Amino acid sequence: MSTWQDKIRQVVPYVPGEQPQIKDIIKLNTNECPYPPSPQVKKAIAEYDESQLRKYPSFACRELKAALRKTYPVTDDMLFLGNGSDEVLALCFLTFFNSDKPVLFPDITYSFYDVWCDLYNIKYKTVPVNDKFEIVPQDYFGENGGIVIANPNAPTSICMPLESIEEILRHNRDVIVIVDEAYIDFGGVSAVSLLDRYDNLAVVQTFSKSRALAGIRVGYAMAGKPLIDALEAVKNSFNSYTLNSLSQAAAAAAANDTKYWQECCGKIKATRTRLIGELSALGFDTLPSSANFIFTTNKDINAAELFEYLRSKGVIVRYFNKPRISGYLRISIGTDAETDRLVQEIKAFLGK
Repeated sequence: MSTWQDKIRQVVPYVPGEQPQIKDIIKLNTNECPYPPSPQVKKAIAEYDESQLRKYPSFACRELKAALRKTYPVTDDMLFLGNGSDEVLALCFLTFFNSDKPVLFPDITYSFYDVWCDLYNIKYKTVPVNDKFEIVPQDYFGENGGIVIANPNAPTSICMPLESIEEILRHNRDVIVIVDEAYIDFGGVSAVSLLDRYDNLAVVQTFSKSRALAGIRVGYAMAGKPLIDALEAVKNSFNSYTLNSLSQAAAAAAANDTKYWQECCGKIKATRTRLIGELSALGFDTLPSSANFIFTTNKDINAAELFEYLRSKGVIVRYFNKPRISGYLRISIGTDAETDRLVQEIKAFLGK
């Protein structure tokens, strides 16, 4: 006999990186920015009129959109705001992927993509990356119901050149192509420059990484007006006021402080280069990184054992017990002091 339990939607949820409530740890597992947000963010929060909390926030997000226009060649009607890029991407999936043909994305990529497909009953097919963990554009030229590419990819950290993204777009004019650029500020060239040529392109970015605002949950999509209008219609069918007013004020302040943003990105890239070099001297092979993290392996080390050892020493990185990548660790780029401690503990594990 059927019961109400049989009618509940069953999905295997996305498992985020651990958020341990332990003092005195070095947290290098969720690709957060190691530096505080712009001082302008603190100022904006201090000056925030708390009486606004009794009112609904602006659904137009004009101040935030004006700040983003200073960085990107877009107009207000080409911007869509949401609670982190995860919400934005989820709404993109729901809005754009309604074909009987499968959506394509790499077999090694952000593990939320298949969760959204399962949640919304979207057909999908994973496309294997090559032996170097690179996405091969030609593999996306076949018939499909849409494409999602994380660039730089996660957890591999590899960035596709803009020419390869455009190659995929040229061969897929009749479906929506989403480029998830959560880490683009740490290397590579954004696909935003292609928006005027491809009306089927949507570019998604976030304030969580390079802007150091993971705690306020602000993400955005950039696309032509028809795609943005469709996203707004779907969002407004759920909740017209997704982005609270305090988050809007903080994000606008961060977006306006270009100098601080560039300085943070520069420090992270410099530390990334140093860490790769130090790990190489210890026998590690690290994939070429254009993100604020690295993906590294050592053929003489069991990655799961090193992960557990580092955790026992208060250094938390990310381990994926999955096919093809179980020998790798993903390590977020921390401060120089955190990097020194990480390398010190790895040397201790190696007996050096």
